[in-house]
Amino acid sequence: MSDTDPRYEAAFWDQRYHQPNPLWSGQPNPALVEAASALVPGTALEAGCGEGADALWLAQAGWQVTGTDFSAQALARAADHTPAALAGRLTWQKTDIRTWTPHDDGAPCYDLVTASFLHFPSPLRLAVFAALASRVARDGHLVIIGHHPSDLDTAMPRPPEPDIFYTADDLIDDLPAHAWKPVTRTARPRTATTPDGRQVTIHDTVLTAQRTH
Repeated sequence: MSDTDPRYEAAFWDQRYHQPNPLWSGQPNPALVEAASALVPGTALEAGCGEGADALWLAQAGWQVTGTDFSAQALARAADHTPAALAGRLTWQKTDIRTWTPHDDGAPCYDLVTASFLHFPSPLRLAVFAALASRVARDGHLVIIGHHPSDLDTAMPRPPEPDIFYTADDLIDDLPAHAWKPVTRTARPRTATTPDGRQVTIHDTVLTAQRTH
């Protein structure tokens, strides 16, 4: 897969999000809920926020949240789902994190930076996650959730591209050891249903790391 793959283009996702039905469940990711519930709410950045379920949950939990995505249609859906009572806690921002240079826009650091199910070939993944990590304030937390490589051995459809999957150990190894302390590094099991109706156990990679320097 190259960075010209249609799945990497905003137009592809704009088309998907333009369809009438929601793409996702509308429920926050349980792994993010678990990780963030252990933290004191502050400022949060979610990269690849899609229809906004995770960012909305964070705002409801007391965080001041910026949700970013490169799909204008996704952000429009997220804005439509935002209750008036939370409008002051949420900012929706169109950003392509593949080309986002840390601090080039004068943006602040955040107490929590999170991304769920962002999958790129490893060289691009390194650059994207390094940029996200750089936005974490000292003593803040980075939470990354993704599809675990073991999913390739299940009946759940996954792209046959091992390089785009990662473990929590892969992620922590990519961060400067002197600056980060792992809090959670696991493969979180959950039950999912395949397109033909079979239930299978898959695993989500979950890394929570605290910035110490």
